Amino acid sequence: MANTTKRSWAILAAIFLTAAPAVAADVFVPVAPEATTARNPWQVRVRALGVITQDEGSVDGIPDSDLSYSDTITPELDISYYFTPNIAAELVLGTTYANVHTDGSIAGLGKVGKTWLLPPTLTLQYHFTDFGAFQPYVGAGVNYTMFYSQSDAGAFTDMDIEDTFGGALQVGFDYMLDAHWGFNVDAKKLFLEPDWTANLGTTKLSGTAKLNPWLIGTGVTYRF
Repeated sequence: MANTTKRSWAILAAIFLTAAPAVAADVFVPVAPEATTARNPWQVRVRALGVITQDEGSVDGIPDSDLSYSDTITPELDISYYFTPNIAAELVLGTTYANVHTDGSIAGLGKVGKTWLLPPTLTLQYHFTDFGAFQPYVGAGVNYTMFYSQSDAGAFTDMDIEDTFGGALQVGFDYMLDAHWGFNVDAKKLFLEPDWTANLGTTKLSGTAKLNPWLIGTGVTYRF
C-alpha cells in the first residue's frame, strides 16, 4: 500500500510540473494605462488678451521727449506641442492695434498715428505636473512683431514703425476640469523697442518706440 501511495504522488507531481508552464503562459498581467495609451502632444487655447504697453519712447535730438500708446483687448489663439509631459513649445497668434501719441516735452504735438501689429511669439515652457488639476508653467522665448496698416494723424505724415525681434517671458497656469478641457490664466512680458520715423511738416523725425507690453490673458484650454 505504501508503494502504491508513493507512486500516486509521483504521478501527480509529474502532471503538475508538466502543466505549470502552460498555465503560467495563460496568466494575464495588467498593463498600466500610460503604457497602452500615448498622450496626444497637441493642445490649443483661446484667450481674451489685454495688451498693456509701457508708454515710453523718444525722438532723437529732443531732450525729455516721450511717446505713449493705447492699451487694447483682443482675442488670441495659441498652439502648444508637448515633447514630454513637462516640456512644451507654444506659438501665440493674435493681432491688435496701437494709437501712438507724443508725450513728455513734445506732448503738445498730439497724436502721431495708428498702427496694427502682429506679434507671433514662440516660447519654450516647463509645466509642473505635481499639483493635480492645477498645472502651473513658466516659459521664455522670442517674439517677432510686424507693424502694418500704419496711418498718420494731425501734422504728422509717413509714420513708419519698423518690424523687430524681441524677447519674451511667460508665467501661467491651467486648471484642468477633465482630461481635455481646462481654464487658463497667462501673463507674458514682451521686450519690444522698434525704431520709428515720421515727418512733421518738412522735418523728418526718428526715434525709438518702447512699447514693451504686458500681455495678460484668460481663456479656455483644450488638449487633444
